[in-house]
Amino acid sequence: MASNFSGALQLTDLNDFITPSQECVKPVKIDRKPGKVAKIRIEDDGSYMEVAESGEEKKLQKAQITLNDCLACSGCITSAESVLITQQSQEELYNVLQENLRLQQASEVDKKKLVVVSISPQSRASLATKYQLSPQEAHHKLTGFFKKLGVHHVFDTSFSRNFSLLESCREFVRRYYESETNKTALPMLASSCPGWICYAEKTHGSYILPYISSTKSPQQIMGSLVKDYFAAKQGQTPDLIYHVTVMPCYDKKLEASRQDFYSDLYRTRDVDCVITTGEVEKMLEKENVTLGQVEGNTAYCVLSGFGSPDGGLGSHLGGGSGGYLEHVMRYAVSQIHGSSVDSLQYKTLRNQDFQEVTVEIEGKRPLKMALAYGFRNIQNIVQKIKRGKMTYDFVEIMACPSGCANGGGQIRPMEGQTNNELLQRVKESYDSVPCVQPDLWPGVKDIYEEWLGGVDTEKARAMLHTQYHGVEKVASALNIQW
Repeated sequence: MASNFSGALQLTDLNDFITPSQECVKPVKIDRKPGKVAKIRIEDDGSYMEVAESGEEKKLQKAQITLNDCLACSGCITSAESVLITQQSQEELYNVLQENLRLQQASEVDKKKLVVVSISPQSRASLATKYQLSPQEAHHKLTGFFKKLGVHHVFDTSFSRNFSLLESCREFVRRYYESETNKTALPMLASSCPGWICYAEKTHGSYILPYISSTKSPQQIMGSLVKDYFAAKQGQTPDLIYHVTVMPCYDKKLEASRQDFYSDLYRTRDVDCVITTGEVEKMLEKENVTLGQVEGNTAYCVLSGFGSPDGGLGSHLGGGSGGYLEHVMRYAVSQIHGSSVDSLQYKTLRNQDFQEVTVEIEGKRPLKMALAYGFRNIQNIVQKIKRGKMTYDFVEIMACPSGCANGGGQIRPMEGQTNNELLQRVKESYDSVPCVQPDLWPGVKDIYEEWLGGVDTEKARAMLHTQYHGVEKVASALNIQW
């Protein structure tokens, strides 16, 4: 399972995390030849030797496992993000920036990559808390830090989250009316958490996947915006743009590696590299500066059309995981019941990570939705769906207890500080940013028209929605039930 199912688990020194006794179910590459028989011997140092019938010995080469391979396999007993995690890390960003510098010096500027970094609001809040900055200061200083390294543009994924929220709202209303004839239309399950998606695909397959929203996460919608809309604005092909996201979660690396988000035409991914909040902290340490010492940069890329409320930052109602329930419920009440609500009343059930909201309008069927964060609450939701006892219309699901603000890639507590104390401060930082309605955010309506040709068009579905794939169980000694 992905480590983000446990907010207390922090993987460190990931390059050495898999020992010889814990490696992937296929740790070595074997070239089979018809009619030839050989044995494999494991040496004391963990290496593998092929012993032919003649007694000849040959050391076997380790198989190269990618993050994308992990998504297609359910046989691994280790954490998915521990497999060759360096394929998506700050080192890869440094490599691209260094190559750009080399090309500049060699007068081969036409081969340089346009480097774009998109920062999540949860990561920004974590870094702002660590360095005792306001979210606005943290954003400006992060922009200055990345641009000094050679990054060309820095964006905020709060902008792409507008599209994710709006599409989720429209999808729910459509499913609501379809539910009279389609048994899997409701409940609609939120899809922005890759840890939850990975778990659903590998564990529950056809039972659960039809219920999951097809709307892309803010990270992947930002990927579509950058590699399609922004690329066209800049007169660049997608393969000449290197897109990096800063996320609170290691599982976002897995999400970016999905084949669904790869262009066969341009042989590039929508998000080329994901670095966690903690990895940004390591970058600052490598440059021997604190974020507070960095000179801020307040420049916004006007050409991109990526607007910002009043030239500053904006957020959304509903808390640090994006506010999907908040927006879906309000929109549903408006569109289905022709009414409105001033505020939603959350009722805590088994624990703080399991809450429900019910809106009752006289003469109408009540709308009932829930938040389910953390693995135990997710299991509860899944089992209710399987048994046909689900009473919710929509569930906002996040793998991490307390949601995205508590992601496994966030900065860890300092000595003498508890995780709860740090989390509370991160939430306060996140909540201090003014909230703006997604449809009122500058640039959103214009981009729907200019880029997608309007709402609910074929291109809108291609750019803002995705699909899921059940993963067949791998039969191996590692997953035998004893």
